[in-house]
Amino acid sequence: MQPLKNLLYEKRAGIAYVTINRPQAMNALSHTALDELRSVMEDARGDPVVHGVIVTGAGDKAFVTGADITEIASNSAIDAQAFTRIGRLAFDLIERLGKPVIAAVNGFASGEGCELAMACTLRLATADARFGGPEAKCFVRGFGGMQRLLRLVGKGRALQLILTADTIDATEAHRNGLVDEIVDADQLIPRAETILGQMGAEHFDRHGADRRAVG
Repeated sequence: MQPLKNLLYEKRAGIAYVTINRPQAMNALSHTALDELRSVMEDARGDPVVHGVIVTGAGDKAFVTGADITEIASNSAIDAQAFTRIGRLAFDLIERLGKPVIAAVNGFASGEGCELAMACTLRLATADARFGGPEAKCFVRGFGGMQRLLRLVGKGRALQLILTADTIDATEAHRNGLVDEIVDADQLIPRAETILGQMGAEHFDRHGADRRAVG
């Protein structure tokens, strides 16, 4: 795997930690960041020691605030198509990783940030997290967010969020099913670790018991 410029990636005690590390851009996703995200997810998928992944954003203001508009402004049509393609590949990989992926939403999650959170298995959020943004259709960009939003919140609420482009807080997101748990900021990562630990233990107990029975 090539050196990372936009992400932090480490593995400890069976958990892979992925941090979008572009705080100067509110963790907006560039083409390179998406490519790196795909790369680290492939690494986590292929590592038999890793039983789960936590995705978060650097700093305390933003999880991910969409695509990097500075980069997009200079994109050609071919560049835009490539950006969408790599985004879909990365987010589909997260959704189908075969291991639980928890989004630890620690601030604004708009545009592609919403889509990234929705691609994860579970979503934990701090009380000051915000989902959405002023731009139209902020919940569903080009990475499969429409289908994920429909599954999470239902057709009626999904249409309302898309058509009004509302920004919703963590409490409303939790009420609608977009967020699974609201957690204190200092407990966000520890809570995600606990959940993954429980999932890992259940997986081991189930398959371990199966192997013992067969033996």
